[in-house]
Formats: sequence, C-alpha cells, structure tokens
Amino acid sequence: MGIINYSREITSVIAPSRMFKALVLESHNILPMIVPEGIKSVEFIEGEGGVGSIKKTNYGETAHIKYTKHKINALDADNYYCKYTLIESDIKFDKIDFIIEEVKFVAADSGCICKMTSEYHVKEGAELKEEDIKKGKDKAMGLFKAVEEYLLANSNVCA
Repeated sequence: MGIINYSREITSVIAPSRMFKALVLESHNILPMIVPEGIKSVEFIEGEGGVGSIKKTNYGETAHIKYTKHKINALDADNYYCKYTLIESDIKFDKIDFIIEEVKFVAADSGCICKMTSEYHVKEGAELKEEDIKKGKDKAMGLFKAVEEYLLANSNVCA
C-alpha cells in the first residue's frame, strides 16, 4: 500500500472561527441548507460531533455519490483544526483503502486561510492519478466558496 499526499490552501474573507464553525462544527445544519441540491442531509450515526464520532453525509439526486461516512480523529475548536478519516462510501474504493483529511483555519488579514491536507492510502498495485484527486478537490472548493458566500450574506450565521 502506498500513500499519496495532496495539499491545498484556500483564502477567504471570512474569519477562521466562522468558517470552522460552518464547515466543521455546524456542517450538519449548514451544508444541507446552503446546497440542498448537492447535500440532502448530514447526520451523526455515532457520537455527537466529538472525537470518535461518525458523520454520514447523504448527497442529492444529481450527485455521482449517494453517501460518505467520516470518523472524527481529532478536533480542536480553539485552534480551528479537524482531522477525520473517510471510512465508507457507496462508491467502490477500487484504488484506495481510506483517506485521512486534515483541515486547519488560520487568521490572515481580515479573513483566513484554510489549509487542507489529504492522505490517500492507495491499495497495493493500484495507481491513483492526480487528475482524479483534483476533480474531487475542485468540488470541495465549490462547497467552500458556497459557504463563504452564504456567510458573507448572513453575518449573524456562525457568529
């Protein structure tokens, strides 16, 4: 089994505390409200959102994927940091065993920088192409920007 690392940074005009709250702590409430066509629901199937909790995301009818399950490995709300593992999906993982994601929001100017690192644990003998990883990350970027726009338009949300 090999490991492929992928990192990306996204800047935002929103404070790190609000972005972290919207995308991590309150994602189960915020995301289905902002992008109901893409995300139908987010629910905790184990725990209540802390370390060890398992979160299931159910995607909309037009999505290429029906659901994902993530286990929260580390959560530091004071430092706007979360680490979680994608442990299950309806899409057959023919190339990967699992993915570990780390997200950290840091203050920058009047907004923040979101630092994301993904660790793809590739199955023995499988090849994972960077363009396949980039497609998924581009969708995540779209979600990030949708949340940012929503928070800009609704200054009381996640304040």
